[in-house]
This record gives sequence, structure tokens and C-alpha cells, in this order.
Amino acid sequence: MKQTILALALLISLAGRTQTDKYTQMMQKNIALLDSAKTIDDLQSLAGTFDRIGDAEKTKWLPYYYAALAQTWIGWRPDLKDKDANAEKIRAYLAKAEALDKNSELYAVENMSYTQEMLVDPQSRYMTKGKDAATSLQKGMQLDPNNPRLYYLQGMSIFGTPPQFGGGKDKAKPVFEKSVALFNSAKPQPLAPNWGQKQAEDMLAQCK
Repeated sequence: MKQTILALALLISLAGRTQTDKYTQMMQKNIALLDSAKTIDDLQSLAGTFDRIGDAEKTKWLPYYYAALAQTWIGWRPDLKDKDANAEKIRAYLAKAEALDKNSELYAVENMSYTQEMLVDPQSRYMTKGKDAATSLQKGMQLDPNNPRLYYLQGMSIFGTPPQFGGGKDKAKPVFEKSVALFNSAKPQPLAPNWGQKQAEDMLAQCK
């Protein structure tokens, strides 16, 4: 009887490990594709793939995060016609992720979604979408004050703000410096977000 129980336990353990390995392999494959995606169609396809992985796994937030991130990279494309609709798609994926876990990485992507909407018409949207973007950064930093991506995004906001309104490269420089320093000391975990270091370093170079 004991041998039967042990055999069943071993089979269950092996099945769980196989499922975990399959998930990891699928995520690694599609994250690599995301890093090299070049077209809106490629990014849209990857967003759908990550969303399906999340729906199949049911307990993991990272697939939905990457679905939102793929949709976010679409939002930065100058040839995208409807950035408002795209931002809503981003936040729909984020809502799925937040139902499983709330963390600073999700707020970093949320910040970009609001920023993209604000940039459609900065003059009329700064007090609404701009405020939402800033709030997302604040919430993210409260959860993880050492997330380098948040400081990169904060630096971008300051860099893009005219000096007469408290922005400009001189004000942005120390924020980019902090971002780069945090990137250099970070110890990335498997499948965890790792984008932003080169962007932060490039922006820091522009501030010198």
C-alpha cells in the first residue's frame, strides 16, 4: 500500500514538473520572439499568444504582463492609428494580471499606456492622462522603490517636460543615473522583465 502511494506521489510530482517545464519553455520562446518582433502584426500575434498562455495557466500573472507589454510596444509605433483603443487593450491585459498579483512591473506598463494616450494630444490631456501616468509611477514605486524601469520612465517624463515647467535634461539626468545604477545591481529572475537598461543608458548619454 505504501509503495502504491509513493508511486502515485511520484507520478503527480513528475506531471507537475513536466507542466512547469512546458510553461517555462513556451514563455522563454515567446519572450525571445517579443524581443525581436518588428511589426504590429508580429506584436499583436504575440500579445494573443501570451494571453492564451495565461488563460491556460490560470494562476500566473507573467503571461498577461507580456501580453500587455507586446501591446505597449505597438502603442509606441508612429503608424498606429488608434492609440486610445490600443491603450484600453493594454489595461485589459493588466487587469487580468492584477487579479493574480499586484506589483511594480504592472504599474510600469500602465504608466506607458496612459502616456501614450496623453501624447495623442498633450495640451488637452496632460491634466488627465498625464496625471494618471504619474499616479501609476507613484504606485509602482511604493511597491518596489528599486525597480529601475520606473525610474527610466520617470526620467523620460521629466526629459520631455519643458525646462520652464520643471523638466529638461538637467533634471532628468540624476533620475536616469539612478535607473542605470539599479539596472547594474539588479539580479534578474527567470522569465522576469528585463527591458529598459539600454534605453536608460542611451537617455543618460543624451543628458551629458
